[in-house]
Amino acid sequence: MSLDEKRTSTNEKVVDAEKVDSLSEAIEFDETLREPTAQDETLHRGLKARQISMIALIVTPNNINAAGVVVQYWTKSVHIAIWMVIFITFIFVINLLGVRVFGELEFWFSGIKIVALIALLLMGIIIDLGGNPHRDRLGFRYWKEPNGPMGKYLLDRVGGNTSLSIFLGFWATLTNALFAYMGTELIGVTVGEVFFYVGGVFVIGLIVPSTNQDLFIATQARTGAAASPFVVATRLVGIRTLDHVINGAILIFVMSAANSDLYIGSRTLYGLAVEGKAPKIFKRVNRMGVPYPALILCTLFCGLVFLNVRSSGSRVFGWFFNLVSTFGALTWMCIAYSHIRFMKALKLQGKSRDDLPYKAPFQPWGSWFALGATAIITFFKGFDTFIPWNTANFITSYIAIPIFFFLWIGYKLFMKTSVIPLSRVDLVTGLKEIDDEEKHYLEEQARLPPRGWLGRLWDAL
Repeated sequence: MSLDEKRTSTNEKVVDAEKVDSLSEAIEFDETLREPTAQDETLHRGLKARQISMIALIVTPNNINAAGVVVQYWTKSVHIAIWMVIFITFIFVINLLGVRVFGELEFWFSGIKIVALIALLLMGIIIDLGGNPHRDRLGFRYWKEPNGPMGKYLLDRVGGNTSLSIFLGFWATLTNALFAYMGTELIGVTVGEVFFYVGGVFVIGLIVPSTNQDLFIATQARTGAAASPFVVATRLVGIRTLDHVINGAILIFVMSAANSDLYIGSRTLYGLAVEGKAPKIFKRVNRMGVPYPALILCTLFCGLVFLNVRSSGSRVFGWFFNLVSTFGALTWMCIAYSHIRFMKALKLQGKSRDDLPYKAPFQPWGSWFALGATAIITFFKGFDTFIPWNTANFITSYIAIPIFFFLWIGYKLFMKTSVIPLSRVDLVTGLKEIDDEEKHYLEEQARLPPRGWLGRLWDAL
């Protein structure tokens, strides 16, 4: 199974669940279609369990907590735990109502997010070019010393070694980026996400100096937009009326993310149950096609958000954050390894990548680079736990690695499976269905009238 040529198993199972939406009396899916043989086993399917841990156990509660903190920017008269209960109930009900309600809400959420993100990027560029109350054209001023992007990290702990401190600061950004990019393997908008990630960082680098103390306060703030570097940028140039607008956008961002994560988590657990890798109860769906037992279980894990009700809970939640970023890196290494083997299987079985609907560029070197780079970052991601030594942070940074190998080897031994030889890798199953669907889609598109430039722009968005 590769990222190039087949849809992920998660998406396939989501589609299966959505099809039941039209069957008012459907409770379970056809059992005969769900039992995989030992040879059907692939490394990719094993990734689902880790995706569940990342999405249902950590990411959804993290976004719920962020939403509660955002609301406190406007009022602190209501305890944050109450807001957390309200938000958890909201996303649970939305997911319980079926894919139609979920899809409609996410459509509008996504539209607002796109508009808000583009507006923030444009605002930053306008500020940089002098469109601010101070009429100060910043240009690349903050890319130069002493306000340049290569900030110092742990300078006092490395004996004042400036070069080493700058390198550690650069490396820290790589390890933190692991969490930001997790989940992009589940959806088809990776390029759009990368654009906004890179674009946002680029604009912030233009309009906020890395040495500004307000930026350090923002990263430690616990009240909504006060934690946004964009707010720091507006304050530096004398704009003090956008806090509430940015705050509202952030609230929409995190609620949309929590809603989507809960959806993906429940459908992934459903897919595991369908393949016999989770209890059968999670295969059940209601008349709207919602796998409600899986949804309930994933929602219960949102209770982890209450760890942050007390200040000491922030440390505990930080440990989970370290844990899930390591699992995310392991997931990406498995995907890269699977893709490498897929390409080798194609070559061994006499099939050309040129015949595939999509041919990933820079291969196989791209996958080897991704595998090697991610492995190095994962191995050194907990470097700051040694200066000084921090037992708790060390454990949460690295315990995922032995857990991964324990579960993988344990599954192989218990299920008596082995790595499939390249000559026996199944490159045919499911291909006809995909080709037929693609043909049907192209035929439908051919029957549509020509699209104007506005229509093509809307489709691209």
